Amino acid sequence: MSEKDFDLICIGRSCVDLYSGEFGVPLERAMTFTKSVGGSPMNIAIGTSRLGLRVGAITGVGQEDNGRYLKWQLSCEGVDVSAVKTDPKRLTAMVLLSIRGDNDFPLIQYRENCADMGLTAEDIDPDYLARAGAVLVTGTHLSREGVRSATMKVLETAKRLGLKCILDIDFRPNLWGLQGHDAGSSRWAEASEQVTSEYKKVLPYFDLIVGTEEEFFIAGGKTEAMEALREVRRLSKALLVFKLGDKGCAALPGDIPDSFVDEVVYPGFPVKVFNSIGAGDGFMSGFLRGWLRNEDLASCCRYANAAGAFAVSRLGCSSAYPSWTELQYFVSHGSKHKWLREDAMLEQIHWATNRRNKWKNLAVFAFDHREPFSALAAETGRDAKAITAFKNLAFRAVAEASSELEGQNDVGILVDDTYGQSVLFESNRYPFWVGRSIEKTGVNPLMFEGKADVGSTLQAWPENHVVKCLFRPGAKDAPEVVEENERQLCRLFSGARSTGHDLLLEIIVDQPQTREEQDACLLRWMRRCYELGVYPDYWKILPVADQGTWQAIEALIGEYDPYCRGILFLGLNVAEAELVKRFAALPESPRALGFAIGRSIFLEPARKWFAGQMSDEDAVATMRDCFLRLARAWNGRNRG
Repeated sequence: MSEKDFDLICIGRSCVDLYSGEFGVPLERAMTFTKSVGGSPMNIAIGTSRLGLRVGAITGVGQEDNGRYLKWQLSCEGVDVSAVKTDPKRLTAMVLLSIRGDNDFPLIQYRENCADMGLTAEDIDPDYLARAGAVLVTGTHLSREGVRSATMKVLETAKRLGLKCILDIDFRPNLWGLQGHDAGSSRWAEASEQVTSEYKKVLPYFDLIVGTEEEFFIAGGKTEAMEALREVRRLSKALLVFKLGDKGCAALPGDIPDSFVDEVVYPGFPVKVFNSIGAGDGFMSGFLRGWLRNEDLASCCRYANAAGAFAVSRLGCSSAYPSWTELQYFVSHGSKHKWLREDAMLEQIHWATNRRNKWKNLAVFAFDHREPFSALAAETGRDAKAITAFKNLAFRAVAEASSELEGQNDVGILVDDTYGQSVLFESNRYPFWVGRSIEKTGVNPLMFEGKADVGSTLQAWPENHVVKCLFRPGAKDAPEVVEENERQLCRLFSGARSTGHDLLLEIIVDQPQTREEQDACLLRWMRRCYELGVYPDYWKILPVADQGTWQAIEALIGEYDPYCRGILFLGLNVAEAELVKRFAALPESPRALGFAIGRSIFLEPARKWFAGQMSDEDAVATMRDCFLRLARAWNGRNRG
């Protein structure tokens, strides 16, 4: 398939899933929800993309915020959305879900006249299908005439082009009109002959058919497993994969035996079930990772069972699925936890290898400072409004510089809540990396802005805002100060992870006697963070001149967190020329992600502006030009 653009195209149902964050309550009493992509084919698109396959999607979304969300999130997951139809007359489907108890997962489907059910044969582009090696369809889009015609065109075109065809039976009784709206979680109902006949019409097209016992009952029109499988086999030569829940799965490439014998059963992984919704889509994703790469059946089933184990262990459907790195780690190492969501290492790998944004070569203007600005305002008789106005000018400088750095640097800002709220609002109009301060300034041990509970503060932050914490330990802090700082770092990390925010930890050693003492303290605290289970997504430190110290930092990150996004370098108010020298002296390394410089850029123009000696336009131009010079110095540091 190397000549193809896609390993797989997934066609059919899509929706926004809203999962209750409260466990053990009826859905009608759930009050908080987490958003993710849903719908069986789109779950599989994300699951297979995370496992390293190249995936496209065909579905329908509304011309509204939920539709834009689905396309954006699919794109972030590496799924091609160029063939996703935006329907101005229909709304994107939505599902509300909760976990009420063991094996009790109520859900409500909002799919009346929804956008993905508006797909027709005219929406299927044969040229797009020709770019793939395989297509996947699911049963829901056999339930209505319009989408049925689209599904049939996909299958007929795929067969003509010689593509592999895959069916996830995906039987949902209420989506076939067999049960009411309050039966959204039901997976079984006595099906009419018409439902079974629609499945039977398409079975001959497929090379792979996957389903549960109940789903094979529907597809085969029989209510005994082997009889149902034989009826499906009579109509199809496909590999049949029969999901057995916690017992694993059976893979049947040929004749159907009288019972499931060891030769066809591949055991599952013994984990506790937290949420079974979407587990089958995770299972399918794992199976396809192997099957579409021509791996043996044992490997395909091992991947499938492992991916399903992850899915039942976490909240959410597509958001729960593993990356290829994560799956390999689990298959190789297993876990001592029956609740996989309680395995700290697996959760760290899951977080770090499924990040939404992939930033590179960051150029960040840091103006989250509070004390320097409040001091300038006091000196010049200005108020807080002036500080806010100047920070707006700093943001203008970044915005103007960003167009010149396009294609060379990802551009970002570091800003604070105290004086920078208007900048934070405006930044959402730009594709910028955004870091946001949470530490109280000038205190050791650490304290944080906002509410007493860090997570409660971060719940109100947009998901793309990076939690930035400046930590200033002393080289010889008292034991009680060290202990409190450790406790606060753990609180901060827990809060950031619980709300889905990246964490940037900036360490500046306070008043070291020597550079050696500074480097030793930095390394000691970096290691201690990892020992405490604190994994910053970014580190921010002074440029490291000593080769031995740099090698020690790289070795430390490699040992504890090879998935760390990288290191940003700060300036600590040194002159621009000195910064350029420090950039040039840095060793070339993939860990060196970029810079985050503040006072070296803004302090002099700020002094003049606050004193009334510089106009808005000149302040913007001065900061913009300095920021650009530093970005170019950074970009050219390892050349020649």
